[in-house]
Amino acid sequence: MAQASHGPVLDALGVRIASGALAPGSVLTLAGLETEYGVSRTVIREAVRVLEAMGMLSSRRRVGITVRPVAEWSALDTRLIDWQLRGPRRDQQLIVVTELRAAIEPIAARLSAQRASDVQRAEIVRLAARLEELGHAGEGASEEYLAVDVAFHDLILDASGNLMLAATKAPIAAVIAGRSHLGLTPGIPYSEALHNHVATADAIARGDADGAELHTRRYVEAVLSEVRGVR
Repeated sequence: MAQASHGPVLDALGVRIASGALAPGSVLTLAGLETEYGVSRTVIREAVRVLEAMGMLSSRRRVGITVRPVAEWSALDTRLIDWQLRGPRRDQQLIVVTELRAAIEPIAARLSAQRASDVQRAEIVRLAARLEELGHAGEGASEEYLAVDVAFHDLILDASGNLMLAATKAPIAAVIAGRSHLGLTPGIPYSEALHNHVATADAIARGDADGAELHTRRYVEAVLSEVRGVR
């Protein structure tokens, strides 16, 4: 018989820890998890190993498997972001990653205006125009709008020429997608947000670093104000 995948167990256990259902300091055992999830010891070990690598669990002989403090978790891991967006900490997770965006994206846009290639500049303008077109058509909650939005922000981070900034693409994309899949992205996006996406793209295309930073800051701060009001 084929060995069961550890994926479902990892997902279920990760959600329980991320939601606080298994609080920091909680102690588990391999035998208990094996019985609870009805899978082999090997599957449990594989799931626990991943959660240990993410800083969420620690294992010690004669102690068991302990849930570690939240401050020790791999906060930018997209799996953790997804688990937190499914639980009661959803609103806080939306806020903290949007705060990260507010700190990073305006600087990335400034650098993109200075460093982007001609091909990148043209593509950023094209993506912004498509966002505006989809938004005006009432497709802001569509999968196409989401894909274009993620591509737009990914490209600006890449075009910054800073690998550290570009390394934040995955967690930022995870939250943009999470908002959409939770039904928190309006079908008709706020006109000011669309305007600032287009203005950012135009500034990058012109090499206007100040304008790129300003308009990016405006749309990210608008999103931050929005998610802070989510209840």
